[in-house]
Amino acid sequence: MRIYYIILLATTLLLGGCDKAGQHTETADVIVSIEPLKYLVEQIVGNDLTIDVLTPAGTSPETYEPTPQDMNSINHAKMIFSTGLIEFETTLLGKIADKERVVDLSHGIDLIEGSCSHSHDHSHAGHHHGIDPHIWTSPSELRTMARNAHAAIIRHYPDSVKYTAAYEALDEELKALDEECRTALESAEVKAFVIYHPALTYYARAYALEQITFESEGKEPSAKHIAEIIRKAKELQAQALLYQTEFPRSVVEVVAKDMALEPKEINPLSENPTEFIREVTHTITGK
Repeated sequence: MRIYYIILLATTLLLGGCDKAGQHTETADVIVSIEPLKYLVEQIVGNDLTIDVLTPAGTSPETYEPTPQDMNSINHAKMIFSTGLIEFETTLLGKIADKERVVDLSHGIDLIEGSCSHSHDHSHAGHHHGIDPHIWTSPSELRTMARNAHAAIIRHYPDSVKYTAAYEALDEELKALDEECRTALESAEVKAFVIYHPALTYYARAYALEQITFESEGKEPSAKHIAEIIRKAKELQAQALLYQTEFPRSVVEVVAKDMALEPKEINPLSENPTEFIREVTHTITGK
């Protein structure tokens, strides 16, 4: 009998450990590909629907490999939301027979060509046809994504006045965030910022900023390129030096010293994209 209880306890702990590791259940109503998308859907549906994220926090979309449990979750979900721009999304979701369940949140966005990649080997394979996928880093693009999410949700729940009201509140919030960022950047007279990996291309376009990047064509910067970064940053009076969570601080410290700036770590895959955008604006403006 004692052995039975030991086995039962071990099994319970093992199952609990699996949940903490980010495995998904087959009962989720909604699947999203990356963390920032969960926020958008949650703001509309609240706690009415269960939402699972395919790539758990801290996991790169480029190194993500779906498990059989993930596939079961996808097959049972009512809706699957993606940016439609990251390679694993198109590869994985292309296998789903019922295309009506797959929602591409990039629909209607003026996409930007780019060669950036999330992968640690800095290859170009991470993104769909050379398109920069970081559409969730700009309030105006987030508004389009929220509109697409709402349209998909309403197709499933056409009589839900509550979801429409929640979407309208979210749209107002994103509109206010856009104005907040614009006002702060104009007040600070910011023209540019420096970043290791070009993850803020849509943000930069929205506010007419120059994104000065360390990476060039997905490659580590040469000594000549670093010298050009420093020259341009000083010329445009950039006051912020950003680097992503997946890159070591050491890669930007040499430039930081010459620019007399403190490197700031950011996480574009943060679970709350509005807080991320607000944090980036605060860092760039120094206010």
